[in-house]
Amino acid sequence: MNSIPPTLDRTDKRILAALQHNARISNLQLAELVGLSATPCARRVKRLEDCGIIQGHFTVLDETLLGLSLTALISISMDRHTPDRFANFEKIISDFPEIIECSIVTGQSADYLLKAVLPDMARYEEFLLGRLTKIDGVTGVHSSFILRHVIPRAQLPLEHL
Repeated sequence: MNSIPPTLDRTDKRILAALQHNARISNLQLAELVGLSATPCARRVKRLEDCGIIQGHFTVLDETLLGLSLTALISISMDRHTPDRFANFEKIISDFPEIIECSIVTGQSADYLLKAVLPDMARYEEFLLGRLTKIDGVTGVHSSFILRHVIPRAQLPLEHL
């Protein structure tokens, strides 16, 4: 996996767009949609998976209906910028189910930007004070809370390909 990515043609782009829109589409429906027969279509999808362009298939859930009404964007500052310190932080937070995204960032005073989803402010406080700030090396935490998702998109733009 993650070999050299293939050159993508128009059909590959149509396959990717269709799968981003509906990952549950059958191979037969996908093939019809992109103008291929089923076997060549399945081979293309497999090639896109093998090279790492398609990394998985998942279901988007509604946070609110699941009682997860608080989404926090959390900036984390670390005391030292060493590989050990960063590796330890990343290892620990990878086990926190509340964190749905983690990125190393630049251009601000923070080292990491996390996105966490929780039921409410009380659970956020427990998470913040009981776990996040107790990680070795964490020296600063700044939280912002999402009031409303304006563009809740998971699909990547493909027009530039």
